[in-house]
Amino acid sequence: MKHCGTQRLETDRLILRRYVNEDAAAMYKNWASDSEVTKFLMWPPHSSQEVSQGVTEEWVKLYSDERFYHWAIVLKENGDEPIGDIAVVDIKENVSAVHIGYCLGKAWWHRGIMSEALKAVMDFMFYEVDVNRFESRHDPRNPHSGGVMKKCGMKYEGTLRSADWNNQGVCDACYYALLKSER
Repeated sequence: MKHCGTQRLETDRLILRRYVNEDAAAMYKNWASDSEVTKFLMWPPHSSQEVSQGVTEEWVKLYSDERFYHWAIVLKENGDEPIGDIAVVDIKENVSAVHIGYCLGKAWWHRGIMSEALKAVMDFMFYEVDVNRFESRHDPRNPHSGGVMKKCGMKYEGTLRSADWNNQGVCDACYYALLKSER
């Protein structure tokens, strides 16, 4: 892999950019404090804007690492305010693979925004970072997340029973992946 860190990506409707410390208020307001958004995630809803501030400050520091890939999702029509998050949450160098995670504020669900963001990140990881395998997973009780993966061409690989956990407790994990040769 040719690591190059989080780069600004742009689509028709979106800008995917690095976080800045000033994003904490929007992060807290738009998704991080919402228990519906975090229901199937591995971190609890933020209890205060100060929690979001601490998280964004940590991410900003990590941008000096070329293996750190983490984007704020900005809808162009909203100015520069983040509405969601997409990130590489695991890298497997030995097989040239990345695992992606994402979340989006409830007000922007079911508008194709996350699929658009995921496609942009997939292209970047395949063609700029030279990843061979791009994967993700979801709780089967959250089928919309799997729908995003399918819409982006990822192939269902199977469900691991009681193999994961999230804010609902121990759960099954539906795995999807796409290889660079399939893009």
